Amino acid sequence: MLPAEIAQAVKRIQFVTGRHVSDVMAGAYLSVFKGRGMEFDEVRPYVPGDDVRTIDWNVTARTGEPHVKRFVEERELTVMLLVDVSASQDFGSGRRSKLEAAVELSALLAMSAVENGDKVGLLLFHGGADLYIPPRKGGKHALRVVREVLSRGQTKAAGLRARATLLELPRAIRSWWAKLQHKTSGEPRRSTSISAALEFCRQVLPRRAVLFLISDFLDEGYLQVLRHANRKHDVVAALITDPREASMPPAGLVTLEDAESGKTRLVDTRSAAFRKELAQRATTRQTELKDQLRATGMDLIVFDASESMVDPLLRFFRERERRLRR
Repeated sequence: MLPAEIAQAVKRIQFVTGRHVSDVMAGAYLSVFKGRGMEFDEVRPYVPGDDVRTIDWNVTARTGEPHVKRFVEERELTVMLLVDVSASQDFGSGRRSKLEAAVELSALLAMSAVENGDKVGLLLFHGGADLYIPPRKGGKHALRVVREVLSRGQTKAAGLRARATLLELPRAIRSWWAKLQHKTSGEPRRSTSISAALEFCRQVLPRRAVLFLISDFLDEGYLQVLRHANRKHDVVAALITDPREASMPPAGLVTLEDAESGKTRLVDTRSAAFRKELAQRATTRQTELKDQLRATGMDLIVFDASESMVDPLLRFFRERERRLRR
């Protein structure tokens, strides 16, 4: 995609998602992700009625007068978008691919966050960290996030951006990320490693954040890392699906290729047994993923790449708000 085409696509997404954000999304987002917890504000002299548990004994000893710590509600959130750009995300049987659906979802979340005054950051990942944009505020920054997700297909440009973005990381993390990039750079295809993405976030996000993990979750062995990440952060899993992953028309003999491994398989799509197995596998995969995440206290939102991104997101916001009120 050429730079002019990317700019045009960003404007189109900004127009479409901007209306949703201003009309319904921002309010729903705010009601669910209000700031969490309390953060330190100042130390002030003790007055009768203050909770003795808030006394700052160091300041009290230094001044000879009792002082207490004052805390305020933490209003500002950090929202991190972890977007899977592995090869399987390029698949799409309808009007758009799973990756294109992920772009629109990312735009909705990024613009809802900045509308609420929160910081938003981006991590594109496949077999390792592909591109990292540190969390910041502002509409221009949100548009940069959208632009980078759109333009990730430019392999050479992505490599240049990755090297440039490396300079934005803390010094202690640069060598670790460089090794990770070198380790995965020889992969002929963009396989998925959710564990690597979560480990990267552990390194670069010292404070609690809301992590939206946007992927088709065609990966294994990441659940333990996901559990650890959810203890520190608020992780929301966004599963992007395609209708052809659950059903296929009877088109005769078809050679199917795994987008990430390259393995092929000849199937007879006219076979009722094959179509039944395909539907059962898709249903089982979603059910198992939902049960596994629920056991760790995580939310799962399922998006159909051929349908609206807004409706499932609003249902999630409303359901989560109801749970918070209980």
